[in-house]
Amino acid sequence: MNTLELLRADRVLTVVRAPEISDARDLCAALVAGGIHVVELTYTTPDLPRHLERAASTATETGAVVGAGTVQTAAQATQAINAGAQFLVTPGQGPEAAAIADTARTADIPLVLGAFTPSEVMTALALGATAVKIFPAHHLGPKYFKDLNGPFPGVPLIPSGGVNLTNAHAFLKAGALAVSAGTDVVSPTDVATANWPTITTKAKSFRATLHP
Repeated sequence: MNTLELLRADRVLTVVRAPEISDARDLCAALVAGGIHVVELTYTTPDLPRHLERAASTATETGAVVGAGTVQTAAQATQAINAGAQFLVTPGQGPEAAAIADTARTADIPLVLGAFTPSEVMTALALGATAVKIFPAHHLGPKYFKDLNGPFPGVPLIPSGGVNLTNAHAFLKAGALAVSAGTDVVSPTDVATANWPTITTKAKSFRATLHP
């Protein structure tokens, strides 16, 4: 399955924001064991390309689809793709959004562009986004996604920021394609200390809330 198909199946991707990743391969394996296959490693983690390369080179072993998040420049996009990123995610639409979109298009990989307002959703779609990340989602809540589905029926929307065990299902019920799971699944401490069993357990628990 491609990235979008996996998101439709899992209904969740994991966003990893940690000051250190002890082993990206083992992190991905732990998440897949918990039922989450789409993993976003972000540029807020130092030495991201090295972690991407480790995760991507072992993807056939783990079964994970690994991408780069918090991509803000075309140079970062190219660097991430060269390291093996299978999709790109931006936090919003900065001055290099069009260049990032061109880079993803040339590499033929999915692009999830960040947005907050309807105008930004329109811009993301015009730039060729595969899906649109609504960030920070918790400020407006699940009802906002129901409202967005009016003018944007069928557009793949992914809430990010403040999505947790208690509200994730509500976002999906309101029309989100999938949700972004953050520290509820991958706490920085667990990632840095290689606490893989706990991450697997948390991933299973999060998945369980999506289909109550």
